[in-house]
Amino acid sequence: MTNGDSVEHAAELEPPLAVGSRIKRRVVLAWGLWDWGSSAYSAVITSFVFGPYVVRGVVGEAQPGGLSANTWLGISSAAAGLLIALIAPITGQRADAGGHRKRSLAIWSALVIAVMFGMYTVKNEPSYLWIALVLLAAGAVFQEFAVVSYNAMLPQVSTPETIGRVSGFGWSMGYVGGIFLLLICYVGFIAPDVGWFGVTFSAVWFAVFAIPVLLAVPEKLPGPKRRRVSFFASYPLLINDVKALFRRDRNAVYFLIASALYRDGLAAIFSFGAILAVSVYGLGQSSVLIFGIAANLVAALGALGMGAVEDRIGPKRVIMISLIGLITTAMILLFAHGTTMFWIFGLLLTLWVGPAQASSRSFMARIAPAGREGEMFGLYATTGRAASFLAPGLFALFSGLFSDRVGIVGIALVLLAGALLLARVQSPPRQQILVSE
Repeated sequence: MTNGDSVEHAAELEPPLAVGSRIKRRVVLAWGLWDWGSSAYSAVITSFVFGPYVVRGVVGEAQPGGLSANTWLGISSAAAGLLIALIAPITGQRADAGGHRKRSLAIWSALVIAVMFGMYTVKNEPSYLWIALVLLAAGAVFQEFAVVSYNAMLPQVSTPETIGRVSGFGWSMGYVGGIFLLLICYVGFIAPDVGWFGVTFSAVWFAVFAIPVLLAVPEKLPGPKRRRVSFFASYPLLINDVKALFRRDRNAVYFLIASALYRDGLAAIFSFGAILAVSVYGLGQSSVLIFGIAANLVAALGALGMGAVEDRIGPKRVIMISLIGLITTAMILLFAHGTTMFWIFGLLLTLWVGPAQASSRSFMARIAPAGREGEMFGLYATTGRAASFLAPGLFALFSGLFSDRVGIVGIALVLLAGALLLARVQSPPRQQILVSE
C-alpha cells in the first residue's frame, strides 16, 4: 500500500460521532428514515398492491403468450435477479472506490421512485402487462442496488459497540413505515369504492423519506487510485478480490454461503405466507392485509429488541436463536388448524424474521474490510440471488407432491440448511480493522 493509500484509509477509519451524542442520534435517525421510506416498494409495489393488481386487474383470466400472469411475473423476477447477481458487486465496488456511496444511493433511489411514478400509466388491460413487467423488473434491480449502498453506510452511522442496535433500528423503521403506508393504502385506495390516490402516493412517500440520509450522512472518501477502474475492468478486480477474500478470510465466504440459504428461507416466509393464510388456514382476503400489518409490527419489535441484545451476545447467536425459533414455529404451524392458530403462530414466526435479517446485515458489516463495505454488500446481494430458487422450489415440490400445507417443510429445510452451515462460521470480531492490501 502506498503512503497516499494509507492516508486515504486512515481518513476512512476515523471513528464516527460519539455514542449517545445528539448528532449521532440525528444521523442514525436520518439513516433509518430511508428504510422507512423504501418500505413503499416492498410493501405496496411488490407484496400487496401493484403486484396483485397486475395479476387480477391487468391480466385477469387472459393468458398473454399462452402463459398466466403469475408465470410472466416469475420470468420478470428471474430476469431482474440475474441482472442483480451480475452487477450488484460492481456497483458497490465502484461506489467504494470512487467515494460516492451517498451519490449512488441518491441515483438508485431516484430511479426506483421514477419507476413507481411510471406504474401510474399501467391500465386495466392485458396489453399493459409488458409495461408492468418491465417496470417491476427495473424497480427490483434499482431497489437492490440502492440497498447495497444503504447497507454499506451502516459502519458510517454506528460504532462496533452499537452496530447491532443501529441495524435493528433500521429494519424496525422499515417494518413500521410499511405498516403506516399499508394503513394509508387500505383506507385510501383499497377499502373504498373510489380511492384517493394510486401508486404515486407511495413514490412521493419514498422520495420524502429518502432525503434525510442524503443530507445528514457525510460522503466517504475515495479509495486508493488503483481501485478506481473502468466498469469492465471492475470484473477482473472483483474476481481478484474474491480470491483474496477466500485466502485471507474464508469465514466471510462461508457466512455469505450460509446466509444466502437462510435469507432465501426468510424471503419465502413473506412470499408464501399470504398464500398459506388463505388456502390452508382460512383467512379471508380482507384479513390478509390486516395480518400483514400485524406481522410487520411484530417483526419490527423483534428487530428492535434483539438488536440491543446483539450488541451484548453477538450477531451469530441472535441469528441462530432466530433460525431455531423459525424452524420450531414452522413445524408447529404444519400441524395447526384454523385462523386463530395461524394468527398466534404466524405472528410468532414473523417475530424471528426481523432479528435474523437485521443481525445478518450487522454481521456482514462487521466482517467487511474497511472501505470495501459496498463491494461486500454487493456480494451479499449476489449470493442471496444465487440461492433464491431453493425455498420457492422446495415449497413447490412439497406442495405439489403432498399439499400446500406440507410446502412449509420445504421452507423449513432451507432454514435448517442455513443454520447448520452458520454453526460452522466463526463469530465476527467486535471491531473490524482490516483494510484492503
